[in-house]
Amino acid sequence: MNPVAAFAAAAMLFGSPDPATRFVPRTVRAGETAVLVFTRTTGFRHESIPDAIAAVRRLGTENGFPVDATEDPSAFTDVHLAPYRAVLFLLTTGDVLGEDEQAAFERWIRSGGGWVGVHSATDTEYEWPFYGELAGAYFAGHPEIQPAAVHVEDRAHPATSAVPENWPRTDEWYNFRANPRERVHVLATVDETTYSGGSMGADHPIAWCQEFAGGRAFYTAGGHTRESWAEPLFLAHVAGGIRWAAGIESGFCGEIQRSVPRRVAPRSAPRLVTPRN
Repeated sequence: MNPVAAFAAAAMLFGSPDPATRFVPRTVRAGETAVLVFTRTTGFRHESIPDAIAAVRRLGTENGFPVDATEDPSAFTDVHLAPYRAVLFLLTTGDVLGEDEQAAFERWIRSGGGWVGVHSATDTEYEWPFYGELAGAYFAGHPEIQPAAVHVEDRAHPATSAVPENWPRTDEWYNFRANPRERVHVLATVDETTYSGGSMGADHPIAWCQEFAGGRAFYTAGGHTRESWAEPLFLAHVAGGIRWAAGIESGFCGEIQRSVPRRVAPRSAPRLVTPRN
């Protein structure tokens, strides 16, 4: 192997950022609500990442927040993070930040920053306790992609105000190592009776938020598929979460419900079944 090819292979192996996604520092501008999208992966890499970045950029244009996207962990310094009101861990996996970068991110959260996690953001940084508490839960596994029924518990929060209380959609439904309900404000759950492969029972949160360590955190388990990033209701869900985390729109996330709110499914709602060949 020639030296250039060897260097390129090593960069891919050890996760060096591609020049196209290298971080370019943003200048602080008064009154600007900028969002940093971080998509580094050191584990599984979702093919939907380009679709997701493009969709979030469009949401930024439509909702008034400039968006920068990078896979470069050098973005995580005190100076580089200062211009941003929210950082979005978008389909990240594995160990994506070093110790100094983690420390800078913790300081940024404690100073009032907002974190948004999408899908495999909970399959990220298993050995970083602060991140685990911020995210609310860690990924355990998932069944195949299939339709299911989502139930919205909080219709007032910006992340769920634009979606129906009973929301059928197709995605890869994550199971988590522990139920986060005791620690976070649950926004939505998925009904395990409407799909196969759920392992959390009658209470299966898939979107939540919390005020944490001086900052804010919003997580949604959706977003695995490319189709998700062209789905108007899912995009409204993500946009609302970003707007809340960035402090653009207010929403209450302080109440922790210790039990699942009682609900009655619509009589006409059918069980959603994935055809099997």
